[in-house]
Amino acid sequence: MSMVQTFSALEAFPKIRHAFVQRVREVDVVTDRDEAIRRLQPTHAEILRRIGFYQVRHAEQVHGNVVEVVTSSSPQPSNGADGLITAEPGLALCIYVADCAAVYLVDKHARCLGLVHSGRRGSELGIAGVALRRMQADFGVDPADVVIQVSPCIRPPLYEVDFAALIRDNCLAHGVLPQNYHDCGACTGSDLGTHYSYRMEKGFTGRMAAYLGLIS
Repeated sequence: MSMVQTFSALEAFPKIRHAFVQRVREVDVVTDRDEAIRRLQPTHAEILRRIGFYQVRHAEQVHGNVVEVVTSSSPQPSNGADGLITAEPGLALCIYVADCAAVYLVDKHARCLGLVHSGRRGSELGIAGVALRRMQADFGVDPADVVIQVSPCIRPPLYEVDFAALIRDNCLAHGVLPQNYHDCGACTGSDLGTHYSYRMEKGFTGRMAAYLGLIS
């Protein structure tokens, strides 16, 4: 499906499945966030099934830096969290974005993985670094073994803060190797045919869905 973007840096891992669902052009999303997500849900659910997942966990997304470890028995959504980590095969993590970045964190040895919602506020609060510390503390993951992928997000000159640069600085400061850090470089605000943009569409728009999970 042309609306599904994948990233070569993550495709290298056979036990990982991921997707970044772009604008679904046939769905009317000129409405509030919750209704837009409801309208997009059937398409998103079908894409999730196609990549091999039937269970999914979402973060509440409050523009903070709380990161939670989740399993199939965790409450839905993860209250107060903007980031999720799991070590459970068959469980997909999901983050919704429409200018903020989805940051994928993948342990090369497939012990666990993480997905965080990182806009201006979350990036300033260092949410990617919080996720790296939790992966290290809870699962013994060396940050040098973590591959980072940053999704499309809004960037200068369409936004006054280059929070993608903040994400990179935060990850490298927490031990991610430069060669393991990847940013697609796309700006959501500059291509409304492909992406939703909260800023450019004055808040009445849909949400891209980022998915990440382990398989057995």
